Amino acid sequence: MKTSALVLTFIAATLSGCFTRDAASLKPATLRCEYRLNPAGIDETRPRLSWIVEAVQPQARGLKQTAYRIIASSSREKLVAGAADLWDSGRVASGSTTQITWRGKPLGSRAEVYWRVMVWDEARRGSAWSEPAYFTMGLLSAADWQGRWIGKEESIELPKPTKDKQQDQELEIRALRLPARMARKEFQLTQPVRRAVAYVSGIGLFELHVNGRRAGDHVLSPNLTQYDKRVFYVTHDVTPLLQQGANAVGLLLGNGRWWAPRLRQPVPMVMYGTPRAIAQIEIEHTDGSRSVVATDGTWRVTDAGPIRANNEFDGEEYDATLEMPAWTMAGFDDSKWQSAVPVKPPDGRLVAQMAEPLKVIETLKPKSVKELRPGLFIADMGQNMVGWCRLKVRGPQGATVQLRFAETLQPDGTLYTANLRSALVTDRYTLKGTKSVETWEPRFTYHGFRFVEITGFPGKPTAESIEGRVVHDAMTPMHDFTCSNDLLNQIHRNIVWGIKGNYRSIPTDCPQRDERQGWLGDRSMVSRSEAYIHDVAAFYSKWEQDIEDSQRPAGSVPDVAPSYWQFYNDSVTWPGTFLLVPGMLYEYYGDMRAIERHYPAMKKWVMYMRGFMKDGLIGKDSYGDWCVPPEDPKLIHSKDPARITDKTLIASAYFIHLERQMARYGRLIGKGNEAAEFEDHAAQMQTAFQRRFYKPEWGLYDNGTQTSSVLPLSFGLTPESERAKVFGNLVTRIGSESENHIGVGLIGAQWLMRALSDNGRADLAYTMATQTTYPGWGYMISKGATTIWELWNGDTADPAMNSGNHVMQIGDLGIWLYAYLAGIRPDIEKPGFAHVVLKPVMPGDLTFVRASHASPRGRIESYWRKNGARVEWDVTLPPNSTATIYVPARSGNDVTESGASAAKAQGLRFSRMENGNAVFEAASGRYRFQSVTAQ
Repeated sequence: MKTSALVLTFIAATLSGCFTRDAASLKPATLRCEYRLNPAGIDETRPRLSWIVEAVQPQARGLKQTAYRIIASSSREKLVAGAADLWDSGRVASGSTTQITWRGKPLGSRAEVYWRVMVWDEARRGSAWSEPAYFTMGLLSAADWQGRWIGKEESIELPKPTKDKQQDQELEIRALRLPARMARKEFQLTQPVRRAVAYVSGIGLFELHVNGRRAGDHVLSPNLTQYDKRVFYVTHDVTPLLQQGANAVGLLLGNGRWWAPRLRQPVPMVMYGTPRAIAQIEIEHTDGSRSVVATDGTWRVTDAGPIRANNEFDGEEYDATLEMPAWTMAGFDDSKWQSAVPVKPPDGRLVAQMAEPLKVIETLKPKSVKELRPGLFIADMGQNMVGWCRLKVRGPQGATVQLRFAETLQPDGTLYTANLRSALVTDRYTLKGTKSVETWEPRFTYHGFRFVEITGFPGKPTAESIEGRVVHDAMTPMHDFTCSNDLLNQIHRNIVWGIKGNYRSIPTDCPQRDERQGWLGDRSMVSRSEAYIHDVAAFYSKWEQDIEDSQRPAGSVPDVAPSYWQFYNDSVTWPGTFLLVPGMLYEYYGDMRAIERHYPAMKKWVMYMRGFMKDGLIGKDSYGDWCVPPEDPKLIHSKDPARITDKTLIASAYFIHLERQMARYGRLIGKGNEAAEFEDHAAQMQTAFQRRFYKPEWGLYDNGTQTSSVLPLSFGLTPESERAKVFGNLVTRIGSESENHIGVGLIGAQWLMRALSDNGRADLAYTMATQTTYPGWGYMISKGATTIWELWNGDTADPAMNSGNHVMQIGDLGIWLYAYLAGIRPDIEKPGFAHVVLKPVMPGDLTFVRASHASPRGRIESYWRKNGARVEWDVTLPPNSTATIYVPARSGNDVTESGASAAKAQGLRFSRMENGNAVFEAASGRYRFQSVTAQ
């Protein structure tokens, strides 16, 4: 009996993975749910789980997961005890570590889920259990909401337009000047609290306070949406904020984009109404009883608080003499407040916010504070940033400090504001006049700026008086790039700052002027650059839904989403981003769900757009190759026919590419017949395209603009027999017309660097990237830029459109830095970096490139050094991944790994020679290659 019991114990322990003869080589870590760490209040009933596997011995090679087991419980205590009352997957033979769909018990509203995972390695040895992770469910149906939408309704007379644009603007700003609302409620707790969760939506924007303390660290919350389709609520755990006895909860409501920040200027915007909120605090007591505090007519509201005006474009005005200390504490006298008024709910469905919130990410100190004239000071933050300033000031009651923001200065040192158009970008703080230092920062506005004009400051401000608060979506940073060319390093920094400065829960075009919209065309390929910079999976999944929510019933997709600007021009290129983003999510993250969910809407758009076709092509294009370098440095758009790419050429080339994307999606989700139809239609269009535009005697498309060659080469429209001729003409024109500088606009820039490199001219791409004269990214830096401009000639063109922080002209440069110079590329046939293609280019005078990418499988590293014909290259592949590695070499025999023959190295298999590269298939691990190239 004793022997049998021992054997059974051994078998059970082995099956569970808790008892093995040898230690496992892997350990699971970084557990995520729907791309986020421990998210609260999700409403995805079949959430996807993921983790990475780390090597116990970092030097080990060939490590891979062969199986996993997930257990999930309704409490942490049950999880630790092994009581998997929600899900026990059992041992699943699989190498998957991402996109693992929940298959446990159905998840209802408010469910708490604690989960962990163990894995088996290549030798089938079980790891220890991971650290516990958790997620909670939100409120999944309208019936779960006891709270009602409340607000402070009032009649606001909007001005009638006149013929005086300046007067109209002033009248509009005055009419839309709305103070922040404050709402509060007191309640009693007589039982100890086990858990308390607040579900809150305040639109435009809100902050939640309980007993004098703020809940969470979100700012500009909730995220923006297409409000007539969906409105986000946010979940906060407020357990630590509650107390026995008397409690109070307060809501601060800002205007955001719900209360239209622009009625007519610069273009009409949708006005949804005055701010409103719904909230529900659900309290579970230790004895099992529950109580709920929800918004209703018993709440009290006022707009007589210190935030006298707030607007995302114009700024915030705060009068500290009107502060109401302790207004979120029990016992506050709110007798002068009004009873909350039930208001009309938004038309959009109330759903959980699934993407990351915006937060204050970092704080910058000014590089200098200079006095230009008595009472006027300019602070230089040293970096074009996005967010606001935190002010520290001491002075008399009623003194008002004004902060005004700009990206650049005029020659006399004052702010340059012409490019801000109608945005006032001004914050004002009126002191309460205490003897101590008063510290203030706004809540419901943001600015894009490097320079801050300070007026009204009592005395002279110093570098300690002001701080720059950098604000954007709190996505995990993944950028790590450096090389031997300092200019490229600065360009990379400008890209990073520009990208993160345009995260405002949607990918905006710019952060400083009276626009700040989610233009689709700007992100078609820039989104792929971003995937190397931040973990953008949840962010772009959210925006893809915004785009679909903005789609009209017939199929039309706007140029801007959410469609705060009603631009339904039925172009191909801008709305086409709707079809390109799911491809990025699939290739970089292995995310099939975006394709599955949005396929019907994407198909509807394609079929709708086919209705505009004529003679086998489509000419629907509103913007052309937007912002191509013009012939006159004062122009925004070129008027030279030789620089202008035919709109039908652009639209048709893109539409062929997009139909082939749809064919690919159709095959992936099992719609083979539809995929074949998309392929056939694309082939017919390609024939018509070639017949209409190609001039074989010249090897040119249409008038031969650089973009007219870049697109057919990038989309595979040029017959193989003609590619060399077309590419040769492209190179010639870059040299003769542009003198090896940029000669394309937004459309061409999305594909330019890859088109050059894929056709053997990475050296030319490098030359263009590192030019310091006009036009180019280096030229921007030579003029002091710390982000990327909107216009190649942003220092000389009409200020109506010369944003100093715009992502669109990044094009595919970010992709090129990581995927080409560093060589880190996903294999689209094995997405999510399950298989990596490592294929660097080493152009020009570059002597080293060092970069990494935190992929869904773990960190991939590439660090190469070149000395003449000799190359050293360090590569790290995370466990559970494989790679095809292209080592620059004369032959396979010229490659060593860690000092020995690479062909005989553990984890490597020589495959072939290809275009001056020895190609190896590699298992996970760290490698150090040495090779001799054929120079």
